Amino acid sequence: MEQKSKVVAGLLGIFLGGLGVHRFYLGYTKMGIYIILSDLLCGIGSVWGLIEGIMILCGSGITTDANGIPLKD
Repeated sequence: MEQKSKVVAGLLGIFLGGLGVHRFYLGYTKMGIYIILSDLLCGIGSVWGLIEGIMILCGSGITTDANGIPLKD
C-alpha cells in the first residue's frame, strides 16, 4: 500500500472537512459518513473537519491511515 500524504489530508480537512473528504482519503469511511451526518443534523461537521485538518498538519491528530501506515510528510 502507498503512503498517504499528511499535507493532502490536512488541506482536505481544512477545505472540505464538512464533507468528511479527509477521512475518506485516509480510508476511514465510517467516520467520514459520521462527519457528513453531523454536519447535516447539527452543523458542526465543518468546524470538526477544520480542526482535524489543522491537527493533521501539526502532527498531533491522525498520524496513520486506516491500514495503520504512517502518513508521509
